Amino acid sequence: MLFHVVKRAFWEENNANKTYFPEGFNVENFIHLCNAEQLQGVLERYYLGQTDLLLLTIDEKKLGSSLIYEPSTNDELFPHLYGGLDHTAIISIEQIA
Repeated sequence: MLFHVVKRAFWEENNANKTYFPEGFNVENFIHLCNAEQLQGVLERYYLGQTDLLLLTIDEKKLGSSLIYEPSTNDELFPHLYGGLDHTAIISIEQIA
């Protein structure tokens, strides 16, 4: 399983299509994801104090070859999805903050 954090308002405005693209995708050209072990660190580094956040749980097997693990924070390998996230890969959506 992989995870993606998104602001509820952005998700609600941008999930009508069957493929999701997050804020900043046009600049970075990939979607930031993380695994279960990385999730707490991601929340502490990038979302501390924020509210109204959703956690998307994603089936890694449904992402195909567009998923690449690359060195990022502290040279840790993070999963980056080069392309949109098809809604069929989303297992669950839950509010986390």
